[in-house]
Amino acid sequence: MEPELTGLLARARELSWAEHGRKLEVFLPGMFVAYGRRGRYPAVSITGRDCERGCAHCAGRLLETMLPAATPAALLELGRRLWSQGQAGMLLSGGGDRGGRLPWAAMLPAIAELKASTSLTLTAHVGRIDAATARALKSAGVSQALVDVVGAEETARQILRLEDGLAGQSETLDACAQAGLEVAPHIIVGLHGGNLLGEERALELVAEFSPRRVVFVVFMPMKATPLAEATPTEPTVVARLLARARLALPRARHHLGCARPRGRHRRALDPLAVAAGINALALCSDEALAKAEELGLRVSHHDTCCSLAGSAGLE
Repeated sequence: MEPELTGLLARARELSWAEHGRKLEVFLPGMFVAYGRRGRYPAVSITGRDCERGCAHCAGRLLETMLPAATPAALLELGRRLWSQGQAGMLLSGGGDRGGRLPWAAMLPAIAELKASTSLTLTAHVGRIDAATARALKSAGVSQALVDVVGAEETARQILRLEDGLAGQSETLDACAQAGLEVAPHIIVGLHGGNLLGEERALELVAEFSPRRVVFVVFMPMKATPLAEATPTEPTVVARLLARARLALPRARHHLGCARPRGRHRRALDPLAVAAGINALALCSDEALAKAEELGLRVSHHDTCCSLAGSAGLE
């Protein structure tokens, strides 16, 4: 590894340790099984398999991995069943229209009923929302809004296929702030076909809202999508961005989310992320755990979405 990068990672982790201590939280989201544990926080699609936008990096494929609940009755039944099975919560998500909006209004009564009648933690990958929807989600009992953040107009229009580009993103972040709904911004690294385009600007946009936490995810090519043959961003490039992010946002908790390439890419990236002082890591690799041991970190394991890292009551 280049001396410049080694030094940058060291500066970043020292800042991280000074603010959050020498520890690493490891998360097993969804219903994955690893290290003898099973995740207890499944993702649920409120649109089933339907997505009008068909983003270039996903084309609706990610919805196939989620539990479908496309009507209020289906969501209520699913939520109660998951609660009875001992699930800790649900990540509500789904496919959006050309403006990036999901049918939240129809689901609000079911969300409120689930929150009132179960102990499930409910978070939402909200897409694009206005101020009224943000207030309604908070009132219904949604604990946290996950918001994808990109910094380039070209990426918003060409990859995410959003008709209004970055405008809806700014509206969503403002709406959540006005409603007092906590945001867990997700900065997507390399979304433009593996190339960095606007990530530094995305960091600047996020910094304006002084978030308690920021989640980094990494573009991963998926079969049967327009970007299936693209090459993921090099792990050292991602690590350099993570370190720079720490310098820009020293007090926030930094998380590396489950959406990132698997295999050799993950085995190379994960220890670099730990060396950069990442605070939370989803779907952790053996290499990350080895790096944490080398650095003398205290590691804790949780069976939920990594966006909840640092929250009270995690088991």
